[in-house]
Amino acid sequence: MRRIPALIASLAACTAVVSFVLVGCKRSDSSAGEPHIAYITNGIAAFWTIAKAGAEAAGRDLSVKVSVHMPAEGIADQKRIIEDLIIKGVDGVALSPIDSTNQASFINETAAQTALITQDSDAPNTNRLAYIGMDNYQAGRMVGELIKESLPGRGKLAIFVGRLEQDNARKRRQGVIDEVLGRSFDPARYDPPGEEITDGKFSVVVTLTDQFDRVKAKGNCEDAMLRHPDLAGIVGLFGYNAPICLEALKQHNKLGAVKVFSFDEADETLQGIRDGSVVGTVVQNPYEYGFQSVKLLREILAGNRGAIPESKVIDIPARRIDRSNVDSFWADLKAKLAAP
Repeated sequence: MRRIPALIASLAACTAVVSFVLVGCKRSDSSAGEPHIAYITNGIAAFWTIAKAGAEAAGRDLSVKVSVHMPAEGIADQKRIIEDLIIKGVDGVALSPIDSTNQASFINETAAQTALITQDSDAPNTNRLAYIGMDNYQAGRMVGELIKESLPGRGKLAIFVGRLEQDNARKRRQGVIDEVLGRSFDPARYDPPGEEITDGKFSVVVTLTDQFDRVKAKGNCEDAMLRHPDLAGIVGLFGYNAPICLEALKQHNKLGAVKVFSFDEADETLQGIRDGSVVGTVVQNPYEYGFQSVKLLREILAGNRGAIPESKVIDIPARRIDRSNVDSFWADLKAKLAAP
């Protein structure tokens, strides 16, 4: 009987050793002085390839382990990726939420377990530490200015986007509408899709979503042209929308007859600006989104909460790209992507 206490003590010691090993393995990178930061997108697109280059560059410069994750199947896939990262002991997460409203609880749960910021698209009503990105409503108004300049009279407009659940998509669309209709500045305003919106001069005749399905995106553009043969302009809110609409316009012999306005810096869009088939685009700075996300999380993990601005927003301004600056912009972009 005297041997039982000794046996219990021995088992307890073994359990402590096993627990120590498991915990140590969970955060081996952090213990070695190299925190693990995960950069999580809202899908797969050329835009995110640029952001990936920026995040990885920051990782090299700041001695941070960076992993980039691009969910292919929406919210469920994004959730699975994050849960797996939490189990593995990730130190920080830079997330582009797919649906900030319906993901709010999960974002808060994640923020309770790791340092979490949002980038590209915000979730302002959650416990995220900060948001890095542009003012999407203001960017939408910048596209609206392009439209008014190139269609000085009036015209029918169609808007195409992957999904409107994202905070950035809703605000871009509203910014475009408010600017072309001459409305006051109000980021909280929202015109639901489904009905024509007009001021008697410009008319937004339709807003169509595709859920990142490229085939559906092309079909949406073709359907809008069929229903509105006098369409004056097409607005693509996500990076792939304008290039896909260019394909549809070319196949239907309307390239040049319908003005194209875009967001982001897809190669096809930039080439379209060069050859005149695209009026212009308003770009974010995905490279900086990636770089600054890693930089901010590195500061937070080092205990420097002062790196978070009082507004909890780090604004990376949108830029207008047209024929006057497309060549210099594209050259700089290629140089950044070519960097090791």
